[in-house]
Amino acid sequence: MKKAIIAAAVFGFLGASSQAQAIGCLSGGVAGGVAGHYAGHHTVLGALGGCVVGHQLHKKQKRKKQQLEQQQALPPQPAVKKPTAQ
Repeated sequence: MKKAIIAAAVFGFLGASSQAQAIGCLSGGVAGGVAGHYAGHHTVLGALGGCVVGHQLHKKQKRKKQQLEQQQALPPQPAVKKPTAQ
């Protein structure tokens, strides 16, 4: 019964989050749940930790992708020659 309540709370939390937040959370939660299960039957704890870590990694990856796209969108700057002293 306790596991059913915890599972319902976790899925309710995941359902309430937006799609962008759920991407990293779901993949991290699955990996964390499996790792937690094999590390001493702490599946729910592992899933919650994996959700947090997965969300953070997804945000970081998304931020890097946006920066790369912005850099590629900028036109190349012409090289400026410095005058040499004679």
